[in-house]
Amino acid sequence: MTEKAIVVDDLKKNFGKVEALKGISFEVPRGTVFGLLGPNGAGKTTAIRILTTILPRDAGVATVLGHDVTREADAVRRIIGLAGQYAAVDGLLTGSENLRMIGRLTHLPADQVRKRAKDLLEQFGLSDAADRPVRTYSGGMRRRLDLAAALVHRPPVLFLDEPTTGLDPQSRQDLWGMIRDLVADGTTVLLTTQYLEEADRLTKEIVVVDQGMIIARGSSAELKAKLGDTVVEMGFADDATAGNVERLLSEFKPEREGALIRLSSAAGAKVLVEVLRTLDAQSLVPATLSVREPSLDDVFLSITGKHAEAEPEAEQVGRKQMARAGGAR
Repeated sequence: MTEKAIVVDDLKKNFGKVEALKGISFEVPRGTVFGLLGPNGAGKTTAIRILTTILPRDAGVATVLGHDVTREADAVRRIIGLAGQYAAVDGLLTGSENLRMIGRLTHLPADQVRKRAKDLLEQFGLSDAADRPVRTYSGGMRRRLDLAAALVHRPPVLFLDEPTTGLDPQSRQDLWGMIRDLVADGTTVLLTTQYLEEADRLTKEIVVVDQGMIIARGSSAELKAKLGDTVVEMGFADDATAGNVERLLSEFKPEREGALIRLSSAAGAKVLVEVLRTLDAQSLVPATLSVREPSLDDVFLSITGKHAEAEPEAEQVGRKQMARAGGAR
């Protein structure tokens, strides 16, 4: 039996003239959470759709537990679960009815469907709402039910495409706990996310994707270590002042985001002293100043040069093609 749950090698996907994936490669060990990180439109969801047999690949290799996602699509569908960015449960049915319907669709033996639905509703804290129409559920409850639906047939590999989008902090924390429990029981999880804290807390390994290419990989600690030991952030009154400071401190390789200046260095205290002396000589005083350890957010901004933005053409085209083709859990 393969030790790799997922293998992706030189995977490519085009939508017309737009290259959504330009040859990405990674492997996901069994029983781990693997993070696919990147801004909107980076290619994360396109990769998930290929791995879950929703979209065909154009080139490269993609296997799940040794099964090719194109040639053995039926076998792949039997061993995976998928929970997307938006809950896919039926609002007119009750929570229990939704899970029993999924059980029948995934060919779970009839004598097990009702018990499996009951067990999952209890596991995800939804027993009290089991007989209520899902349209009456909160966003967090819907998301938990969606994840439960993806687990009805006990898939060994679970794909979570930005599963906590739009959730409040407590619901997000609850879902993280559920994901940890699943992995502790042996499930392999491929997680796409834009929440840096989510990747930091859950994943064993991360690949950062931007414009259809992998631009960094490693554990959260390894990626953060590349930035140095200390991050200095200074806020100024306006963008123009921050621009002047950026030029003045060019030797320290600052990054500017509007009126915010960010510096990273292994010699944090020394650099901070030198920076403040330089600013004082020019009578420049930061409106805000903070010194902290580097975060995954710093890594993300450093290597992509941007925060999450509106999705570009590749993802827009991909969504339209999927909508025409129809989706599947």
